[in-house]
Amino acid sequence: MRGPGAWWRGKSTPAKVETYTRWSFHSFPVIEVAAFGLPLFGNVPMVHAGWLFTLLCGHAVLASVTGSRALDWVRGTREQPLRLMWSLGVATVVLGIAAFALADAGHGEDTATALGGMFGGVLVFGLGMITLGIHKRRRVLYLIAGFAGGSGVLVLAVGASWTAALGTSIAVLFGTSFFAFTSVFSVWLLRAVYELDDARETRARLAVAEERLRFGRDLHDVIGRNLAVIALKSELAVQLARRERPEAVEQMIEVQRIAQESQREVREVVRGYREADLGVELAGAQGVLAAAGIDCSVDGAVAAGLPGEVQSALAWVVRETTTNVLRHGNAVQCAVGLRVMEGQVVLTVENDGIRAVGEGEEPVGDEGARRSVGAGSGLAGLRERLAVVDGTLEAGPVGAEAFRVVARVPLGSTGSPRTSKATGAAGSAGSEAASGAASGSASRSAAAAGPAVVRESAS
Repeated sequence: MRGPGAWWRGKSTPAKVETYTRWSFHSFPVIEVAAFGLPLFGNVPMVHAGWLFTLLCGHAVLASVTGSRALDWVRGTREQPLRLMWSLGVATVVLGIAAFALADAGHGEDTATALGGMFGGVLVFGLGMITLGIHKRRRVLYLIAGFAGGSGVLVLAVGASWTAALGTSIAVLFGTSFFAFTSVFSVWLLRAVYELDDARETRARLAVAEERLRFGRDLHDVIGRNLAVIALKSELAVQLARRERPEAVEQMIEVQRIAQESQREVREVVRGYREADLGVELAGAQGVLAAAGIDCSVDGAVAAGLPGEVQSALAWVVRETTTNVLRHGNAVQCAVGLRVMEGQVVLTVENDGIRAVGEGEEPVGDEGARRSVGAGSGLAGLRERLAVVDGTLEAGPVGAEAFRVVARVPLGSTGSPRTSKATGAAGSAGSEAASGAASGSASRSAAAAGPAVVRESAS
């Protein structure tokens, strides 16, 4: 059964900020009732204390609902709660005037103190909640000035001195300003956190789009010219064949050669695109995590001495785990270690950002890791890449706050991944050479028989 700690860790940073903001404002109506409602009993005659406390509780509930709907409007899930804001404003003014009128009725000093506190508290908390739903800050200033000026006018209306009216206006001005600007700052902070989170996702999408453009440019540069040459030579061969010229076969042989060369160049581009450099990925991971505010330490001095296929496989592990830390975790620190021990190279990526797994996410959280470590497509893809070099991948939580990914690749001379892959590459190269020789032999045979075939077709 998940406890409060797991529930809190399961939230992203923006969701944590939103939860903290909401519950902070939900606590203010409770403070209002406790600080200004309970003192009514014992200081105000019971004939008035009961209904005043009931009205104050109703005001607190209305303020809580208004604040919640206003925060929903800030997040874009509801329309602006104008009716609730107007209702809260009217209730605040009416309840404040009622408290002030009773305080001036002369029921005693303790009664005046309790009702005066209720008057100020209702104005401060009411205005603060209304401010959450106001977009333009100038309107907030007008509202603060209106409450402060109205308070001074109310004091003058009951026959008090200008000094008392000015003091009341200043007290209301400072109190309402503090709560109002607290609300304004909280709304700004909430919006900023979500905008930064959206910007991080946009940056990731732009990186993917940039890589796709780079790959498209490389392919265009490699095969664009060759395809143009093939088209021209094919058209020339057609014209020569129609005239029964033997040079048509030579042109088609040249087309075949260019096509085979294009295949080889495309394979090289794809191989360079899919293979990653471990040293570059380690440096890139440190830079990206540092830019995201995550303290990252990298120990990978032995990366340069590893075989190419091992570096490529481990580089993909670094790339995928770094992406998971940015997208799914809530990390503050991340440590990447690379070492060679007991005939194998070991890559370790550990971070302190554990949270629950959402739909379609990698299982990087505590509960998610225990339930289905490696079930996501990312970790499954890493296992497939490591399997090519006889490597293994382990991923899971370490304690209550950390998550660790460990990739191991053996380094041996006999039957090692390097040897087996080199043998496979040599066999593949031999097969390509053999097929190329056979293709060349067939081309030469076609060249020799080409004129006769063309003449026979023409006849």
